[in-house]
Amino acid sequence: MEPVRTCVGCRTRAPRSALLRVVSIDSVLVLDERASMPGRGAWVHKTPECMDAALRRRAFVRALRVSGPLDTQTIDQYLQRTKG
Repeated sequence: MEPVRTCVGCRTRAPRSALLRVVSIDSVLVLDERASMPGRGAWVHKTPECMDAALRRRAFVRALRVSGPLDTQTIDQYLQRTKG
């Protein structure tokens, strides 16, 4: 039985293997592709729609419980790689 997590973009539940873990290191969002980095993580589908929704709704800030803005440059780069 595989663990189930909730996507912060679309708020649907999915198996952990179908989602990507994102952590905050010094107010910078970092993709945790092996899901092994320390600290609190937020889970999101690997689709541009879910990533955009999470960024637009500031879901990463709430899920990671950080104060202040987050640097989303790594998420933007990931979206550019998947779109192009």
